[in-house]
Amino acid sequence: MSSSADAAVAAASSAADGGNIARHLAHMAALQPDRAAVICAKGRDAQGAVAYEQMTFAELEAASNHLARALQAIGIGRGVRTALMVPPSLDFFSLTFAIFKAGAVPVLIDPGIGLPNLRGCLEHARPEAFIGIPKAHAARAVLGWARATVRITVTVGSRWFWGGHTMAQLMEGAMRSGQGGGAAHAAHAAHAAFAPVDLAADEPAAILFTSGSTGAPKGAVYTHGIFNAQVEHIRALYGIEPGEMDLATFPLFALFGPALGMTAVIPEMDASRPASAGPVNIISAIEKFGITNMFGSPALINRVGRYGEERKIRLPTLRRAISAGAPVPAKVLARFAAMLPSGAQVFTPYGATECLPVASIGSDEILRETRQHTDAGAGVCVGRPVAGLTAKVIRISDQPIDTWSDALELPAGEIGEIAVKAAHATRAYFDLPAATALAKIPDPVNGGFFHRMGDVGYVDAQGRLWFCGRRAHRVETVTAQGTVTRFSIPCEGVFNVHPKVYRTALVGVMRNGAMEPVLCVELETAVDVAAHGSAGKPSQDAIREQLRALGAAHAHTRDIQIFLFHPSFPVDVRHNAKIFREKLAVWAAQQLR
Repeated sequence: MSSSADAAVAAASSAADGGNIARHLAHMAALQPDRAAVICAKGRDAQGAVAYEQMTFAELEAASNHLARALQAIGIGRGVRTALMVPPSLDFFSLTFAIFKAGAVPVLIDPGIGLPNLRGCLEHARPEAFIGIPKAHAARAVLGWARATVRITVTVGSRWFWGGHTMAQLMEGAMRSGQGGGAAHAAHAAHAAFAPVDLAADEPAAILFTSGSTGAPKGAVYTHGIFNAQVEHIRALYGIEPGEMDLATFPLFALFGPALGMTAVIPEMDASRPASAGPVNIISAIEKFGITNMFGSPALINRVGRYGEERKIRLPTLRRAISAGAPVPAKVLARFAAMLPSGAQVFTPYGATECLPVASIGSDEILRETRQHTDAGAGVCVGRPVAGLTAKVIRISDQPIDTWSDALELPAGEIGEIAVKAAHATRAYFDLPAATALAKIPDPVNGGFFHRMGDVGYVDAQGRLWFCGRRAHRVETVTAQGTVTRFSIPCEGVFNVHPKVYRTALVGVMRNGAMEPVLCVELETAVDVAAHGSAGKPSQDAIREQLRALGAAHAHTRDIQIFLFHPSFPVDVRHNAKIFREKLAVWAAQQLR
């Protein structure tokens, strides 16, 4: 990185510490005003190729300044909770940074979680403002979403019967994206100059709802201090520099691009269905824009990796790929890593909506060393804790823990619940005191609190964290020798090595008054049938016996004797990779009746 870039990054970091997260954008706009900040796929051109529209850093800074002033003028200002339901687009970026600058608090919910959950999240968050596309407003008006609290509405697009403001009205007189350049940028930026609301580090910045993979979605309260800490962790962990090109396939992670000085490229895909993303669209975007950084869910990495392996595709511009949301199987990492140039890796940060990142590991270390232990049932290595974060493994409990005590901690190598203390850990769920009490352990002696990840795992002799599944997904059975606890990931790892198995899921089913471990199996033939064809479907009976033999070789899996084949596992809407084991348990019970 050049000395000027070093200085700009240092200035951004210093200015943003404890302040409004949107200040990062202003510093990057000063550093590289004419560089594209956001490039979004938008339809097709005359030749049928994907068309793109873009905004420079100066334009994004000016547009968000103009919008922030306009939002304040209609009452969307400091502390106003504002539901934002706009798909990835130039408008999404302009509005999000504008909301931050105005001091308002965006409420961000995955639209794919289903209408009942969506309504529940909005009712719970009680937003005072609602900014969305016409489809979202129509649903809000007809279904009564947050009817009791929403008093200000902004429509991004054509307003129909619900009244309120439109984004076009708010942006009237602002330079449209793609018009002008150079001096025009500077003149417009000066015209639209706006000082982001000066906020304390602990003031709410956003409410981000969890995916609800182990219960109802919960709203994690982010502060500006948490966002700032995340930006610095991501920059330091992966050596990200201003001027890089970022392929952003997950809307929330895409916002880090401009804050880090990267150009965020949004490919043609349905962001709510990454497992169905077209590999051609992803690969063509990487090639067209010289992508250096890519974020993708494990499902997307798997889909693109399969396509690339079949066609021997290489992606020489990529410096790194980042995948999170669920464990990424080693064979998926190997496929994708084979497309990368020498020195590039797939990194798999570990964390959750409530605290990300917690730890990180690269594909080199996994493929060279840890995968063989995963295959033997040791769990998945998620790497060393990030700088400044304290990770502990404590005794498993399903109850709240009132006060931290060192006596809670387990020795290295013993499986327990993972608990972390970090500046970027959220402190509470919005208006859910019971859920907050269950997830947080106050530490009055040393200050702060530990966040209970809800995951189980252990620390190895090298100080690395190993993930063994969700606390709620452990299966406890009673035997003549006592209670046996089986953890999902270590058990599944043994069976996932079968070449015809895509993935497995351990669940517990009550039979004859006792809990029995059951392994649900999704075969490779169920994956991308359109690409691979359905001929040569393997015999399930033969695979079942082979799986039974694999399990017999390990003490913790030899008693698993029931194997059920499922056509396609239910997964989370956010990453399409986190298995809904609760739903599989219900299905398995029905199959065994």
